[in-house]
Amino acid sequence: MTIQLGDVAPDFTAQTTEGEIKFHDWLGDSWGILFSHPKDFTPVCTTELGEVAKLKGEFDKRNTKVIGLSVDSVEDHEKWKGDIEETQGEGLNFPLIGDKNKEVATLYGMIHPNSLDSLTVRSVFIVGPDKKVKLTITYPASTGRNFQEILRVLDSLQLTAGFSVSTPVNWKDGDDVIIAPALSDDEANVKFPKGFKTLKPYLRLTPQPNK
Repeated sequence: MTIQLGDVAPDFTAQTTEGEIKFHDWLGDSWGILFSHPKDFTPVCTTELGEVAKLKGEFDKRNTKVIGLSVDSVEDHEKWKGDIEETQGEGLNFPLIGDKNKEVATLYGMIHPNSLDSLTVRSVFIVGPDKKVKLTITYPASTGRNFQEILRVLDSLQLTAGFSVSTPVNWKDGDDVIIAPALSDDEANVKFPKGFKTLKPYLRLTPQPNK
């Protein structure tokens, strides 16, 4: 299955390290990040899960729930927890889906025949409170993800969902943003009382409106 931006994220029921969940109900009114890792007891995945655990407070501040997945059992996840805490300095503090039958992985297209047809690749799905997919990223198994970048994108998605703006190249929280070209200057003056700088008629910068 190919999931496109704007699609409703497929719902599912699954067992996790924190009990059974129904994905949409578990999300509630929160944003969500669903990400897969190829295999338990593997080196890159161990570092990634430790990093996500360290960043849980940052995701909480953004009203975002994080959930991981691999095609291993919940029992294997439980055995792996100790390795993650021992080597990464942070214990697992978010749920991991046990997907031994590959039902969720198949539903989300996380298994790529051009890679290994028995393992998930490093997929990331950001889902909005409306349950629609806002972002997808796929990394090869050999490359660990940059979760600071995922936080940066989440900040952009949440900002642009609430204001008529977009974020420029290399933007980070607190930087100037771009006013939507569809707004006239008069409309922009009303919406953005901090003012704006016009570089081109279609390129107008204004301070981040929620700061």
